[in-house]
Amino acid sequence: MKLDHTAAIITGAASGLGAATARHFCTQGAQVTILDRDVTAGMALASEIGAHFVEVDVTDEDSVLAAIATAKSHMGKISAAINCAGIAIGEKTLGRDGPHDLSAFQRTIDINLVGSFNIARLAAAEIAQNTPSPDGTRGVIINTASIAAFDGQKGQAAYAASKGGIVSLSLPMARDLSRDGIRVMAIAPGIFLTPMLQGLPQEVQDTLAQDVTCPKRLGDPSEYAKLAAFIVECDYLNGEVIRLDGALRMQ
Repeated sequence: MKLDHTAAIITGAASGLGAATARHFCTQGAQVTILDRDVTAGMALASEIGAHFVEVDVTDEDSVLAAIATAKSHMGKISAAINCAGIAIGEKTLGRDGPHDLSAFQRTIDINLVGSFNIARLAAAEIAQNTPSPDGTRGVIINTASIAAFDGQKGQAAYAASKGGIVSLSLPMARDLSRDGIRVMAIAPGIFLTPMLQGLPQEVQDTLAQDVTCPKRLGDPSEYAKLAAFIVECDYLNGEVIRLDGALRMQ
């Protein structure tokens, strides 16, 4: 696969890692459809970079089916699905106010894990219709995990569980979709300078950066985007999770 022949849907692409990926893909000649709940930001970015925008709730089957159908009608096909939609909460299993709120745990799993699977399974049905390349591949699915899947900290039970599910999903999904020529990969980012972190005081950002082994800085969303682009173009990458974290190991 080459980016300038790729038609990608990217969830959570109105901001953060997804927006950086959408921007990079468009600069490399890919067709992109932004899928997000934030209509204002999504439409603004789509207009700026020459992409399409479709509002979607990743946890809702009908919403995703409609979004994928719209994306395919715009682009003519779908050859890559990149899941960047997600939420992060901080809450201990047993805190000062009592046990972890169950609805918050469920919502995190629903958006981060179930939502990613929902997009992946429905996108796979469309990707499977593509004409295979000479080596039999038809497209790729990239899910977003996190180093919290491996090094989860206090208060990250829900988030780490959702991202651990993404890690565990990669290989069996790659095996499931092998006969259809669809590769499945996951990226596990470390601490990235997304809008959530940009709102923190500079001294807090600097402190977080000091925990990174090398280079001692926060990740740039463009680096996630470049890795996603490399995965798209490297057909032999499949069924694996790539840590993108500057060798950071959370305490």
